[in-house]
Parts: sequence; structure tokens; C-alpha cells
Amino acid sequence: MGQNPSNTGYSIRSFRPGDLEACRRLYREGLIGGQIAENDTGLDIDDIDGAYLRVPGNHFWVAETHDGQIVGMIGVMQSDGVGEIRRLRVAASHRRRGIGSALLEQALKFCRENNYLKVALDTFIEREPAIKLFDKFHFRHGRTRSYAGKDLLYFYLDFYSSDQKAEQE
Repeated sequence: MGQNPSNTGYSIRSFRPGDLEACRRLYREGLIGGQIAENDTGLDIDDIDGAYLRVPGNHFWVAETHDGQIVGMIGVMQSDGVGEIRRLRVAASHRRRGIGSALLEQALKFCRENNYLKVALDTFIEREPAIKLFDKFHFRHGRTRSYAGKDLLYFYLDFYSSDQKAEQE
């Protein structure tokens, strides 16, 4: 499953309990200004196994270097046929190496295999590299809301629109 570490320097695999501290570190590193956003509790990061792996239709992956370092993560939570991309993080020291793309590809593959109609995600406007990544995968900007003086952008990808069908053929 995922990327071949001999070609890329990392592999994508399902979360294991021993990855928890590394995922918590990635989560904290990704907080804007070191603060949890008003629209977030962070509780899923304290129990990744319970929130993602024990719930049918949810899943969580990590990007691991050839020497066992966890340098990225992503999760999918589903509700009513919609997969929500959560917790996409890549360690600052490992960005711009394709890890974010590989994680997002894995999550989208999971969503397709589970027949989700749509995939949704959100990010703060300060996350310009993330926005470029979402554009690469043809996510569409749906709306913008303001939280604590910051713009939160909502994106979606509709797997069953005529545009997506044409791109997959």
C-alpha cells in the first residue's frame, strides 16, 4: 500500500499505536500560531485508533521514512457518504518532496473504494502550499468563513460529477 520507500525515501502506511506521539508532534507543529482553532477540539489526535481505525468508513495513514521517522499524516472521517480529509500534515523538514500529494492520493483512493460521493476539507488561508495541493487534485473552493479573524476555506471534490468522470477516463 502506498509509495515505495526505495524510490521516494518514504512509504505511506496505516497508522499504528506506536505512531501516536509522532502524530501529536506533527499536529502541534501544524497549529497556526501554536493555538488550536476555535472550530477544532483536537480530541481525535489523542485517540487516533478510536476515532479513525475502529470506526467503519474512517481511516488514518502516516508517511514514514526508510529509517522509521513519521514525517506526515492524513485521516478520513465519513458522514452520509462524504469523506472528510482531516489532519493533513507534513513535517516542515520534509515538505516539497511529494509526501503531501502521496498522502492525499491514498486518502482519495480510500474514499473512491468506499464509494463516497464527495470529499470535503478545510484549511486556513495561511496555508498557501495546501491550497495549491488541493487545486492540483481538482478540489473546488466552496465557501469561506471567518474564525477568530482568520479566513477558513472549505473545499470539496465531487467524484460523480461529469467533470470527474471525464478526468478519470
